[in-house]
Amino acid sequence: MKNNIMRLTIFCFGCFLLSCTQSKYAATNKSYKKQVKTYARLLMQYPLQDSTGLPYAKNWVGTTNMSVRRANFVIIHHTAQNSCEQTLKTFTTPKAEVSAHYVICKDGTVHHILNDMLRAHHAGVSKWGNTTDLNSASIGIELDNNGFEPFTDVQIQSLLTLLERLKKAFRIPTANFIGHGDIAPRRKVDPNWRFPWQLLAQNGFGLWYDANSNVQLPENFDPVQALRIIGYDIKDTAAAMGAFKRHFFQDTTKQALNADQLKILYSLSKKYE
Repeated sequence: MKNNIMRLTIFCFGCFLLSCTQSKYAATNKSYKKQVKTYARLLMQYPLQDSTGLPYAKNWVGTTNMSVRRANFVIIHHTAQNSCEQTLKTFTTPKAEVSAHYVICKDGTVHHILNDMLRAHHAGVSKWGNTTDLNSASIGIELDNNGFEPFTDVQIQSLLTLLERLKKAFRIPTANFIGHGDIAPRRKVDPNWRFPWQLLAQNGFGLWYDANSNVQLPENFDPVQALRIIGYDIKDTAAAMGAFKRHFFQDTTKQALNADQLKILYSLSKKYE
């Protein structure tokens, strides 16, 4: 009897804790569902409504061949805040107007806060190759990190597990796992230089270079054009070069690339062609 009472007490206490966790974001969860229903109603409009005055056919025809948005990139961020809770509060505050699909806490807990098929507000003004609206083409992942600290092992392990699922689900190319600082080098530096890009590449998420000192640079090698081939926006060459150094060398200095680094840049550009 005592054991049964104890089990019941623990169960009730667990339910209480769960209800507290759920109720904390009850209002914003309700807002989420309301927005999704609004989008659903828009998609269900037929015939399609507009006011352009075009000579539309009298009988509406709806195609049977359609699909929802499929991301082609994964953009990795650090939150630049001091806790997961602070980030979740920011992402559930309408005035902030920022969001992501996932938040991964220092203890490895993953918050999936937006359906992968929907467009999050995480990339901002950005460019990678010919893609200028990264929000519409990507999934955003935020790692709980204030920008001045290492990432935890369990956090990175959760990230790797998530990336594996996303890569398979959306057939995302290996080269298309990149950082916020890569797509917005003039504005952002996240994830910070401590982020283990090489480890990710070893697991199939992002490209990496081969340490080969026998690489010969062409006489006409142009490092700026090599950055463009990789995907960087070269309107601000200094910013693009800084982002490249931070990503591949964990180098935050403003010094020019040395001879070995130029060879690596050349080798990488050949991989991205």
